[in-house]
Amino acid sequence: MTPEVKSQQIEIGGKTVTIETGKYAQTANGSVTVRCGDTVLFVHATVSKEPRAGIDFFPLLIDYEERMSSIGRIPGGYNRSEGRSSEKAILVSRLIDRPIRPLFPKGYRNDIQIVAQLFSYDQQNQPDTLAMLGASYALMLSGAPFEGPIGAVRVSRLEGKFIANPTHNEANKSDLDIVIAGTADSVIMVEAGCNFVTEDDIMAAVEFALVEIKKQCEAQVKFAKECAVEPEKFVDPYDTTELKKIINDTAFNSIHEAYHNFDRTSRQEILDKAKDAVKEKIEALSEDHPIKKMMEETGVDFVSEEFKSAEKKVMRTMILEEGVRADGRKYDEVRPIWCEVGGIPRAHGSAVFTRGQTQVLSLATLAGPGMKQELDGVDPETEKRYMHKYIFPGFSVGEVKPMRGPGRREVGHGALAERANIPALPSQEEFGYTIRVTSDVLESNGSTSMASTCASSMALMNAGVPVKSMIGGVAMGMIAEAGKEPVVLTDIQGIEDFLGDMDFKVTGNDTGITALQMDMKAKGIANDTLKKALAQAKEGRLYILNKMREVIEKPSASLSPFAPQIFTMTIPTEDIGTVIGPGGKQIRAIIDASGAEIDIQDSGVVTITSNDQEGADIAKRMIKDLTFKPQEGMIMKGKVVRIIPIGAFVELAPGKDGMVHISQVCQERIETIEPHLNVGDEAIVKVVKIDEKGRVNLTIKGVSEEEKARVS
Repeated sequence: MTPEVKSQQIEIGGKTVTIETGKYAQTANGSVTVRCGDTVLFVHATVSKEPRAGIDFFPLLIDYEERMSSIGRIPGGYNRSEGRSSEKAILVSRLIDRPIRPLFPKGYRNDIQIVAQLFSYDQQNQPDTLAMLGASYALMLSGAPFEGPIGAVRVSRLEGKFIANPTHNEANKSDLDIVIAGTADSVIMVEAGCNFVTEDDIMAAVEFALVEIKKQCEAQVKFAKECAVEPEKFVDPYDTTELKKIINDTAFNSIHEAYHNFDRTSRQEILDKAKDAVKEKIEALSEDHPIKKMMEETGVDFVSEEFKSAEKKVMRTMILEEGVRADGRKYDEVRPIWCEVGGIPRAHGSAVFTRGQTQVLSLATLAGPGMKQELDGVDPETEKRYMHKYIFPGFSVGEVKPMRGPGRREVGHGALAERANIPALPSQEEFGYTIRVTSDVLESNGSTSMASTCASSMALMNAGVPVKSMIGGVAMGMIAEAGKEPVVLTDIQGIEDFLGDMDFKVTGNDTGITALQMDMKAKGIANDTLKKALAQAKEGRLYILNKMREVIEKPSASLSPFAPQIFTMTIPTEDIGTVIGPGGKQIRAIIDASGAEIDIQDSGVVTITSNDQEGADIAKRMIKDLTFKPQEGMIMKGKVVRIIPIGAFVELAPGKDGMVHISQVCQERIETIEPHLNVGDEAIVKVVKIDEKGRVNLTIKGVSEEEKARVS
């Protein structure tokens, strides 16, 4: 049977993107193939028939999978198979999730899974935005009550002109690499890495992207009609009107009082008592009461859900009508800040950044270039010299939680703080170290990724890394209601993130932006509001940077005494094999003898990383000996290793010797060598000649007293 295939072509940034359905994976509710050049993805959406019982959230699961076969490579590792998702794959999964999640109706609890599989990759046309586009197409064809579609585009800038969906090479050359997703008329998500660009540059990139996004959305609506797909009209089957009335009558005054109490602990105590009072009212209802039957049938804690909605209403009303936030601050005010550096004695660099009830400890560690992180992925990038790890333990929010590896949230937060500081780092030529920073969250009440950005920057400076500038970051929020002017909030705390409409993080120095990450809980943000948020974020960032400078103004003049030292030397490229030796035998011998780390580049630059000068000197001497090449006129001290009737052989370097003819030993004529030279004696010799066979002729008598003094 020949499958009935439907396809569509759209143009993004001058490149043709082909979307096709009907050929593969027909059991999935929606499935598309997305192709641009030789980059090909299969994207599938599966929707459960019934809602999941006992949950109070929308169960959306996104899995982006990279196949190493997509670039014709077998995976590394013992099993030679794809294992846990790479950090890049996790970040792409998050990119897909963030603009889609807000576009499902409240109360929808059917499981939805989107699987995006990269099966072919030309390493030119980047797959992340294509995966985001494919996810929206698959959802549009699934029949789910998706309030999209969305479009997604990456924007870079070369020679003053914006480029949509650039290649890796174009993105690397640009001062701007930004992914923007949204609906036909508004932005929902922004993710960016920048090289100190202005707020106006960001807005120009967003406006450029919105043209492409609108085109993508219109194409999807047309394609869904061609495929005769109508989305489900979802109506929440559970009426909570009476429950809302009980909460309002029983707890509204307490909720209002709690949110006007600016102490977080006291507020929570009042809210807990109010919720308990509501639960007592519910418990007192008859067993056949509709509220009790609804909760029993679904397993959903509607009391907690609607109580949180009441909190949300009070908090938002305070901000919109009273101009007061939950902790008493003004809308553009940053929480109190204190910092310190150098508190961890053996760390190469350390810093603590505390803002309100959010606190992060960052530690910087320096190592040689051989400690770069190797990336076993499909992207052209194969290694990283700067790594940032973000750690979020349960105690930071007062919870008991087992210590596990980083989840998707932790990976995303760590990557954002890493990207924020990269533009300020010195080049490999300026500072040859590999750098790793770990950021431990010690206390959390909002914006730990921005605290990690600030603490990382100060830890790098404390370690003596010659950064170009200090980097700070701030998280912005928004409260928006129909018919009212949106209010932008500076330095949001946890509850403003949870109950607000936006989480918008901006990092940079005094003059420019280095990273952005914006997530919306509302269905988009107007350009004017986004512009206002960027301007307000700059004010907040400058305030935070000034607070950081009160503790450390510039990088430390010297490295920690516990940091390794790096020495470089250059050897002829033809001698690289000699230093490495058969199967690496020779370089391992140098490492064992010196205790140093040694990295040799193809250019012949040798980097020696050692914790002490003695080890470095041993390594340098052994490498010099291995690469030694005698030159005519060269004077050096050597050891007599062999005597023959006509002369003596003197070792100039390991494995390299020359011969002193008997006539070149003494000024006077001698008959035998031994009375004048014996095996093991040291002698100062000069290279007289190197013949066509590479044999070295030496002289002792031809060395003047002045030359002997210089060598001695």
